[in-house]
Amino acid sequence: MKQVEQFSNRWGIILASLGMAIGAGNLWRFPRLAGQYGGAFLLLWIFFLLIWSIPLLLAEFSIGKKYKKGVIGSFTMLAGKPFTFMGFFITICTLGIAFYYSVVTAWALRYFSFSVSNIFDEQSLKSRLIENPDYLHQFWNSVSNGNWITILLYMAIVILGSLLLAPGVQKGLERANKILIPSLFILLIIVAIIALNMEKGLMGLEYMFAINFDHFSDPIIWIEALTQSAWSTGAGWGLIMTISSYSSDKEDVTLNTFVGAFGNNLASLMAGMAILPAVFAMAQTEAAAISYLQSGNQALTFTVIPVLFSNIQGGALLSSVFFLALFFAAVSSLLAMIELFIKNLSDLGFSRAKSIKNVIFFFLIFGFPSARSLDFFSNQDWVWGVGLIVSGLFILFAVAKYGFTEFKKNFIDLDSDFKVPSLYFKICMTLNIPLAVFLIYWWMSRGYSDYPWFDASGHWNVIDVFSNASIITQWTGVLIIGLIANNFLYRKFVIR
Repeated sequence: MKQVEQFSNRWGIILASLGMAIGAGNLWRFPRLAGQYGGAFLLLWIFFLLIWSIPLLLAEFSIGKKYKKGVIGSFTMLAGKPFTFMGFFITICTLGIAFYYSVVTAWALRYFSFSVSNIFDEQSLKSRLIENPDYLHQFWNSVSNGNWITILLYMAIVILGSLLLAPGVQKGLERANKILIPSLFILLIIVAIIALNMEKGLMGLEYMFAINFDHFSDPIIWIEALTQSAWSTGAGWGLIMTISSYSSDKEDVTLNTFVGAFGNNLASLMAGMAILPAVFAMAQTEAAAISYLQSGNQALTFTVIPVLFSNIQGGALLSSVFFLALFFAAVSSLLAMIELFIKNLSDLGFSRAKSIKNVIFFFLIFGFPSARSLDFFSNQDWVWGVGLIVSGLFILFAVAKYGFTEFKKNFIDLDSDFKVPSLYFKICMTLNIPLAVFLIYWWMSRGYSDYPWFDASGHWNVIDVFSNASIITQWTGVLIIGLIANNFLYRKFVIR
């Protein structure tokens, strides 16, 4: 198939890969998990980057580059017609994340507005916190639960993000990332320097890298490390498959993958080095800081950063810049998710303009519940975050069906100046299949709800935020739809 549009050069696709990977997950999700588990989490997170994420990203990038279609079309051309439903699941899993992820961008924008207002407020944030220590927690609760300003902002972000992509990949996605990504790295460096130079700030850094070996016996830290690596790098999302479909036929798969993967992890570490030291610097005691971090609070970034800046001169201005950067980071990833949807619709024959209209409609409908309820948001984060492991399994299956060694030779190494050892790729891909199955089983067997399968009345506990029943129900629903529509999807996305 002739490629209609491509990135202008290698930097365009590298920045798009970084923009896809570096987002709110780095500044919002990673510090929460690093704070909860410390160095044990970091070790597993790096382990899964090398074993899980990079091999999967190599596979996804090369599949998109080869077939030049959206996720459903490209995946099916590799796996075969009977497995079209797997490509459908990968797409729906990513869209499930995208729908609630758009709400995170609204949170970031709310906090940017909050910080700007503090610049001109006669009463400083510091004095407000002295009068009411729970002031920021109360603000967070109001922002994240049924707040119509947040809801309207998320809607506006979806519309503006979609319209930004209307001119196409080169004039939309590429131009945006040339501004967003360098700005984010510069700001993270500034914030990390400020936090580490605060009194007791280095204690946070020591805590971040300290290893508690007892954590390794807890299955949830393994699941969290794997899902964070997949969540943050984009492994298993199909996003890099979408981005690489706009690459040139001679693009270096391995180099682009490694730059994107390690650039993403560097951004995560910088965010952790900014936020965790800030927690220790502001806590009354070391024990209080550790207790707060280990609570796994979803609001960690949103409640710590404003306090951090409230204690320094010009803090309100710096806080505004930070949350603006967080917003830009979130938007850069959201754009890649929207593009995934657009690319699949284009495979159906939709014009870009008509695709944009459909994207806006579906995002507004399916993102609304997460904007309305933090519990619903948390459920979707849990369901589809772990669902990325299932998506990854499907990609592993497709590559295994082709043959790991042959796939690397014919898909990855072709046009790649930098090559990873074939044995490394084969071992990782082979190991990942039983590893993923075991981790899902291990996680399910523990249960992270009081009633993981059935409630106290004996009913299927589908409405519980963290129940196994809720997750299995949603996964199964998507798979059943995909299986029923398998032949239809194949006709529409592959042979059209």
